[in-house]
Amino acid sequence: MLTRIDHIGIACFDLDKTVEFYRATYGFEVFHSEINEEQGVREAMLKINETSDGGASYLQLLEPIREDSAVGKWMAKNGEGVHHIAFGTADVDTDSEAIRDKGVRVLYEQPRRGSMDSRITFLHPKDCHGVLTELVTAADPAAHKGEEDH
Repeated sequence: MLTRIDHIGIACFDLDKTVEFYRATYGFEVFHSEINEEQGVREAMLKINETSDGGASYLQLLEPIREDSAVGKWMAKNGEGVHHIAFGTADVDTDSEAIRDKGVRVLYEQPRRGSMDSRITFLHPKDCHGVLTELVTAADPAAHKGEEDH
């Protein structure tokens, strides 16, 4: 069962400048940052709030590190902006199978590692009214509190 909006993914050309915009404009601070080689992005998670299920909601800022990454290809067509929405779930495996059984294409056969050691999969945007949708099972949030992996 989907429990929350885990994050909104925002593609950007310059991660540092975009982080500074969100810090200066809204007061959001980086909760976690990392380079995800598999996804081909450098990212920063800006924590917005805690949620009633023990998780949190974030803005995920994504700067492609390769032109051939999914985010890089998307930005070549669309420029900067909202890339995807992610819903939190306690069990990405079960929920992705249930959604697949309803005829929605799930992009990964098996969930993969996402930000902060989460487990993720994506749903095809053509099956979700034009919205790339991610399902996320978060790792223990205490394990990454304030951590920055560069």
